[in-house]
Amino acid sequence: MNRFRVFFLSRALREQVMLWLLVLLGVLMWFSSFGSRAAAFWRQQRATSTELAVQSQWLANRETIEQAAEQAVSDLDPSRTFDDTRLVGELTALAREHGLRFTNDTPRTDRTADFAIHTVQFTLPRAEWGALKRFYLALSQRSPYIGIEQCSLAADRANPALLNASLRVSSVEVIR
Repeated sequence: MNRFRVFFLSRALREQVMLWLLVLLGVLMWFSSFGSRAAAFWRQQRATSTELAVQSQWLANRETIEQAAEQAVSDLDPSRTFDDTRLVGELTALAREHGLRFTNDTPRTDRTADFAIHTVQFTLPRAEWGALKRFYLALSQRSPYIGIEQCSLAADRANPALLNASLRVSSVEVIR
């Protein structure tokens, strides 16, 4: 320590000021970095605390949720549920019934021990509003067995009076 003191005191005043400024700049940089890390830690801690509180609520309401799920399942008629082929067939029949052109992707299936959830992207290009509305109402009558997860509508560029509809439709199948 004595060597640093001798070194510092042997310098000219302007060099001493520059050394102090250099040390002060280093300290400021360290505090800035420390503040950033502390803020990130605080945000992560709050997010974790919030997530734990939400999970605690789910666990506290477990019995109520399970009873509601059992009630919902008991209301489903397994013979009215749709597998992936029946889902696409039903959507196709509805679209044809309402005079709509359509394209669809291959259905995706997520399975559990008791259920299979089938999802398909269904596109209705250049559709009139009235036909599209009738298609939607007919599809909504098949609830809770078929449902629309996502819907987007856009005016057709060539003819703004027509709509391009894109639907992600899902169905539930009870596996026995």
